[in-house]
Amino acid sequence: MVRPAGTAADVPLTELPDPTWRLLVGRGLPQFAGEAVLPVVAFYVGWRWWGLGAGIAASTVVSLGIAAVVVRLGREVGTIALGVVFVLVQAGVALAAHSTTVYLAQPVIFSALLALAYIGSVLVGRPLIGVFAAAWYPFPSWFRASRPFKREFGLQTLVWAVYMLVRAGLRLWALLRHGVGGFVVISLLTGSVPPFALVAWGLWHARRTFGRLPDSAWSPDAA
Repeated sequence: MVRPAGTAADVPLTELPDPTWRLLVGRGLPQFAGEAVLPVVAFYVGWRWWGLGAGIAASTVVSLGIAAVVVRLGREVGTIALGVVFVLVQAGVALAAHSTTVYLAQPVIFSALLALAYIGSVLVGRPLIGVFAAAWYPFPSWFRASRPFKREFGLQTLVWAVYMLVRAGLRLWALLRHGVGGFVVISLLTGSVPPFALVAWGLWHARRTFGRLPDSAWSPDAA
């Protein structure tokens, strides 16, 4: 009998669901799409029709709503808590400054800092993309501590770090040169096709890498 996500730490991989594309996409895609697109759209609609305060409120409510849904699904709480704290700080700073530019510049700076944190996480042997991978597949804790897991998601973490640095630069350029409209366009373009392509590549690469592991690596005794 296949055990659900959140099982004991000593569950062998053979007792977990097969990592089919349907399972992986069904678990992770809704959360990923919601976090990447919905808050930006909510801000733009609120800002366009009712002003800065409404845009910030709409984006904040959407972000917190997504976090609440993710928590109810039993996903990793640490990254969700970090996101909630950032959303609240971002809203508070922007309202205090009463500046759309300040509000939109914060996630750009945060994205660049997060990219550096990604690189640092690889250097200390705890790649952050490996943490986020739990949203896509219920890896047991023993496997997350294994060398194959860290090697695979260390590579993916570095790839994501490069993408986030490039995206941060493009978004900042669009905000300063073309204003809110240009920022939203660039945010949606760089926050939709490229990350979805990276996710598809990451899922394919992880499935191929882990599928080539010897049978001895599929049980807690190998950790």
